[in-house]
Amino acid sequence: MTFKPSPLQLERDAYRRRQTTLSVAVAAASTLVVGILLYAAVTGAPGWDRFRASFLDLDVARESLPAVLRGLWLNVRLLVVCAVAAVLLGLGIATLRTIRPAVFFPLRALAAGYTYTFRGLPLIVTLYLFAFGVPGLRLSGTPSVLVLGGIAITLTYGGYIAEVFRAGIESVHPSQRAAARSLGLNYRQTMRHVVLPQAVRRVAPPLLNDLVAMQKDVGLISLAGPIDAIRAAQIETAGSYNYTPYVVAGVLFVLLAIPVVAVTDWVTLRAARRQSGDNRL
Repeated sequence: MTFKPSPLQLERDAYRRRQTTLSVAVAAASTLVVGILLYAAVTGAPGWDRFRASFLDLDVARESLPAVLRGLWLNVRLLVVCAVAAVLLGLGIATLRTIRPAVFFPLRALAAGYTYTFRGLPLIVTLYLFAFGVPGLRLSGTPSVLVLGGIAITLTYGGYIAEVFRAGIESVHPSQRAAARSLGLNYRQTMRHVVLPQAVRRVAPPLLNDLVAMQKDVGLISLAGPIDAIRAAQIETAGSYNYTPYVVAGVLFVLLAIPVVAVTDWVTLRAARRQSGDNRL
């Protein structure tokens, strides 16, 4: 049997289509007007010609692009390693902070001290301490500056991620743990099979936001000396006295962030729909 919409339903659908079309048209027109006004304001500024020559030189951009791209590959590799390490570290610290028995109080205190320290310490200070302070100790087996910088980024973001995981773990109702214990699961099995799956699902959006922030901050590794995208742009600028390579590096970082931001928005929307009971995922 074929379902035939009623005339009233057809009228409602047509009205919604008209409203959607009108909304898209108004949004496009307003965006175009704002874009034209901004373009006129920027290009009409007294120093526009000098700014364009110093920051938007296409010839300099083409010449510096290969070097900046090679440096960006270092940023990408560093991002992947630091992101995985920070997530594992944050999950471990969050687990330590949620252990209940009193005998584990020293571990909880150490974990809390770690999060307080690295959440409050600016990343640039941590980077300098590890990249320049640790080699100054002249210890045997000291890793390279790149590795030390990666450790600094991991420790800093591990503190933030630990608090995100802790919030997710504590958001799971105690009755879930009680039900797991009644089924004979021990603490480790309860955390693995009951608590952590729910906690990770709930904190996925803020975790991805931290990943977006880390994607930008890996550019600070240039302060320690490795030739990443920012350092390559600095070298190119020093040779031409033109700041266009920095703009090229900035554009590449934005392009690198777009997929992660899109996934973050999708996960956030999906979580909101799930929480509101909307099954159209």
